[in-house]
Amino acid sequence: MAGNRARIAVDAMGGDHAPKEIVAGAIRASEELDVDILLVGDRPSIEASLQHHHPSPNIEIVDADGAIEMHEGISELRRKPKASINVSMDLVKKNRADAVVSAGHSGAAMGAATLRLGRLKGIDRPAIGTLFPTLLAGKSVIILDVGANVDCRPKYLEQFALMGTIYSQYVMGVTQPKVGLLNIGEESSKGNDLALATYQLLENNKTIPFIGNAEGRDVLSGRFDVIVCDGFVGNVLLKFAEAVGEIVLQIMREELPQGWRGALGTSILKPNLKKLKQRIDHAEHGGALLLGVAGICIISHGSSYAPSIFNAIRLAKGAIDHQVLERIKASGKELIPDSVETSVEKS
Repeated sequence: MAGNRARIAVDAMGGDHAPKEIVAGAIRASEELDVDILLVGDRPSIEASLQHHHPSPNIEIVDADGAIEMHEGISELRRKPKASINVSMDLVKKNRADAVVSAGHSGAAMGAATLRLGRLKGIDRPAIGTLFPTLLAGKSVIILDVGANVDCRPKYLEQFALMGTIYSQYVMGVTQPKVGLLNIGEESSKGNDLALATYQLLENNKTIPFIGNAEGRDVLSGRFDVIVCDGFVGNVLLKFAEAVGEIVLQIMREELPQGWRGALGTSILKPNLKKLKQRIDHAEHGGALLLGVAGICIISHGSSYAPSIFNAIRLAKGAIDHQVLERIKASGKELIPDSVETSVEKS
């Protein structure tokens, strides 16, 4: 493997379609994205999946023993130190990899990242941020947190806004991101205690380009570049958006005419249908970023197929190339000095 290329550890045993689809997505990424891939998991299973593809010099297998299954609790992380997600995180901790991609147990991925990599100084809670399409073509909004923290304090949401701003600026290329707080009304007096206190923090923090509350109807409008909320609300919003995208695609399939008329119509509309799918299908975005830990981690959907894994690796490479981790480190130290850095678990 080339030493100057991004190295990404991929949890080959995580997800409903592992390792076959994980390997397929990783192979494509190694060929098209100028990255080296470390496939982590059961070697015989991975090798069997690799047999269906041309050999790649940019792929390496790293042995692991088992995985954290979807039905298991995150307490299994300590009982299974050699599970694929733990080994993947250790590769980043030991500087053998620059990022981790996993479609496995999302709670286990977050737990392993926090325990083995630790939190960044100045960040009290990691947040899962995901990209949503908007009504403005080519523009996405990053929403965080979408599941890492069910119960939040106002200062956590302030930190989420900081991390989202950095990602929007340096990865998405938005010069002056517009940050919003998800709420039940635009007025500063609206919302529960958490929303009211957070509003004041964001308004007073001049380093965050906060423009006010975002109502539910604003989420996909393109008015905002970053929207913050607690993980309970964010996860409900994420699952709802995924369902809407799937329903729209299904309705399109059902409503297109059948027979030769349908085939003709579909051929004419094909470029537009492809663009529509890219904008609303969650698989096109690859996964969500776990921001705030001392490493780059992408959590993909458990039902991910090869295209989603490819896009997750592309997302990880973007975060590496734009030095998101280093920028959050610097900003966290300067802007939120009173937060406490947790120690990294000794291995």
